[in-house]
Amino acid sequence: MQRHFFLWLTASLFTATIGLAETDQRQFTLSVAPDLEESGLMQHLLPRFALKTGRKAELALPPAEAEIADDGTAVFARGGKTFRLRLNGENAAALQFQDWLLSTAGQAAVTGFIPASGEPFMRAPADGAATKIEIHGDAANGLEVARAHCTRCHSVTPEDRTNIGSTPSFMALRALPDWDARFSAFYALNPHPSFLRVTGISPPFDASRPPSLVPIEVSQDEVEAILAYAASLIPADLGAEVEAR
Repeated sequence: MQRHFFLWLTASLFTATIGLAETDQRQFTLSVAPDLEESGLMQHLLPRFALKTGRKAELALPPAEAEIADDGTAVFARGGKTFRLRLNGENAAALQFQDWLLSTAGQAAVTGFIPASGEPFMRAPADGAATKIEIHGDAANGLEVARAHCTRCHSVTPEDRTNIGSTPSFMALRALPDWDARFSAFYALNPHPSFLRVTGISPPFDASRPPSLVPIEVSQDEVEAILAYAASLIPADLGAEVEAR
């Protein structure tokens, strides 16, 4: 009887240990600064990461298995500040979170988040060598979408001279070093949120503050198409080094 109980207890402890190890590799603790947590970005990103990978991040105080801090791998930026992810240890789920954040899907999730206040989040800046930009949109369709919706303010082709006042042309925007981030998340940059929505991404217009212009709604594919069209343009020669502001 005692021998059977000992064998059962040993098997149970072994099973529990294996289960714990598997659980540990499917989740990790993540530490972020209070202002970043208050922005709502983590509440936007973490469910999408979990849905895509089946891995879960639990926000925790430092030290944690992953920390968004001042050192590590650049993962996104905001207002001139670069946020970096540091991994403390070899947790497989934490490593997968880093890979997802740097992927096209992860960066799209970052730029697709519209904070309640403050500047939008942008793509991760390149560390060292330039990174390859992955663009999958239809440039020809992007031109048509731009002609239909963007010419109310911008010149969208070199032959077009209809831009309003100081509003930059697509060619001038293409000359900026962060042009791809700007075109990827233009709908989150002022003044666009006041009159433009992206289906499935943008929140509804505030009923107390109706659109300042005739409202526009575009699809996520059309956003990608505009980015692809912008990539096909020859940047404007502005006669001096361009500074992003």
